[in-house]
Amino acid sequence: MPFTRRHLLIAFALFVAFVIESWEQLALVYVAGDLGAELGIGEAAIGVVLSAVALGMIPGVLVWGPVADHVGRRPAAFWSLAAYGVIALASAFAPDAVALVASRVAAGLALAGIYTITFPLFLELLPTRHRGRATVYLSIGWPVGMLAAIGAAVALGGLGWRVVAIAGAVAGVWAFAIRAWVPESPYWLAARGRQKEARAVLRSLASPDAGARFTVAAERVGRPLDLFRGGLARITVVMLALNFFFNWGYWGLQTWLPTLLRGRGLTQAASLGFAALSALMMIPGYVTASLLTGRLGRKKVFLGYVAGAVLGGLCFATARSAAGLYLGVFVLSFFSLGAWGVWNTWNGEFYPTALRGTGYAHATAAQLVATTAAPSAVGALLANATGFTATMLLINAFMVATALLALPLPETEGRELE
Repeated sequence: MPFTRRHLLIAFALFVAFVIESWEQLALVYVAGDLGAELGIGEAAIGVVLSAVALGMIPGVLVWGPVADHVGRRPAAFWSLAAYGVIALASAFAPDAVALVASRVAAGLALAGIYTITFPLFLELLPTRHRGRATVYLSIGWPVGMLAAIGAAVALGGLGWRVVAIAGAVAGVWAFAIRAWVPESPYWLAARGRQKEARAVLRSLASPDAGARFTVAAERVGRPLDLFRGGLARITVVMLALNFFFNWGYWGLQTWLPTLLRGRGLTQAASLGFAALSALMMIPGYVTASLLTGRLGRKKVFLGYVAGAVLGGLCFATARSAAGLYLGVFVLSFFSLGAWGVWNTWNGEFYPTALRGTGYAHATAAQLVATTAAPSAVGALLANATGFTATMLLINAFMVATALLALPLPETEGRELE
């Protein structure tokens, strides 16, 4: 199957969805000072607020993954994003910290669906030879969402955190673009015995005769316990641990980056500028990883980029000047996000169609446990005056564990999806 303009439209629709996911998890990070002042809460409580969406997403992904395997990828994506928009709007009017945490947990439950299914759906709509490169490009939605959150903090932060939250809620309207532009996965349709519909999707993606060559045997929808049976069990255990360690290493830094930088003498405005520059450095990291994954394979590129991120983290942790801080965080951003782009693809290729949504859901749940734990853990370290260097070295240790866990995982470059 060729890569066509229809694929580009689908990529754009899902790219914006990933931007929204990034925005929601980061927007309040950059207005945390205003949020804390208005609600009268300290750093530890702010950490709980910032973790609330991830906390809601943990059970959410474990529900939405099997739902997507049973009812389809497209309806799961639509209803998840639409529900998120409604709940996120309500959270902007929370009267106190307790209500804000509760509403953000509910928003996370809703957002979990689109967060879980974006990459599996895109993988199942792509030609095999373009799958790695295109999916890594989709991952660029993360730094774009981060830049949008920083921009909103600069442009709207003076109006208060509630205005920033309302701006994010409007993104729920994008659910209708996904319903209009993104078809159902032909793999999912064929696996459910709906061959005629699968061929119709392929004809819309490629040439009129492409669907006639597409054959996937119908199979029962997998159950979560199937992830831990037979040959999948070892992959699942390693995959869950890797997702936890990798996201802890990334999120532990990202959530508290403005605070860490202020501790090194940067102003709030300078910290936001620093974060914006680090987000820009993520983009060439993704692009280079995309170019290399088709040539060297997922595993070699992932391991190489994680190693580069570890070196960047060491440089950042031990920096004694502004130049050292910039160099360290730029190297860390370049390599860690390039590795994330490869991982978002690689992680979705381990499982057959009947279990892909469920498998990706468990991977996402492991990430979200780390996303929930890391802000509070780093906040506690800062509250106890652990120090910048010691905190950063602890964060960096999780990146080292990530590389070690990736060693036994199988290469999937060039393989057809099952």
